Amino acid sequence: MDDTKDLDKKERLLASLDQGMVMIHLDARRPGVLVPASLRGEAHLRLNLSYRFDPPDLTVGEWGVRCTLSFSGSRFTVAVPWSALFAIASHVTKESWMYMEDMPPELLQQPAAARPPPQPLPVPVPVAAERPRTFLREVPTEPVDEVAPSPPPPSEVPPPEGPKDDSPPPRRSHLRLVK
Repeated sequence: MDDTKDLDKKERLLASLDQGMVMIHLDARRPGVLVPASLRGEAHLRLNLSYRFDPPDLTVGEWGVRCTLSFSGSRFTVAVPWSALFAIASHVTKESWMYMEDMPPELLQQPAAARPPPQPLPVPVPVAAERPRTFLREVPTEPVDEVAPSPPPPSEVPPPEGPKDDSPPPRRSHLRLVK
């Protein structure tokens, strides 16, 4: 194992997790990988990780990644050694890092037509200082007339109690206070 490569994976994963959701790409057939039995034969397994999932045990350490995730509604503790992880993709920044030497051979041998098209590079958003400032202006709500408006004719004046409302009375709430 190359310790510098593992350290690089760890640092990139932690930095991406600090920004939001991250997808890790792994070979579930590698030794040390712990995933549900239905996924153990996957050469290219993708798992989403995020601190926002409120994982009770998300651990990114020297060995790899451990976390309890939900698969079809069932919780399962996943373990992924660094040697099985071959790509990291940030959902937030759209950045991704691939480690070709750890990719399964069948993914490297796929014809170019079967591979997904490369993602376009993200367009950098200008910093607030570089963006043109927008100014808010007050817009008058009523047009200003030189002549005072005349009072409406008496036939159009609503009755003092207000307009009649034909809607039914409000229903009682379905929520109850339990003490």
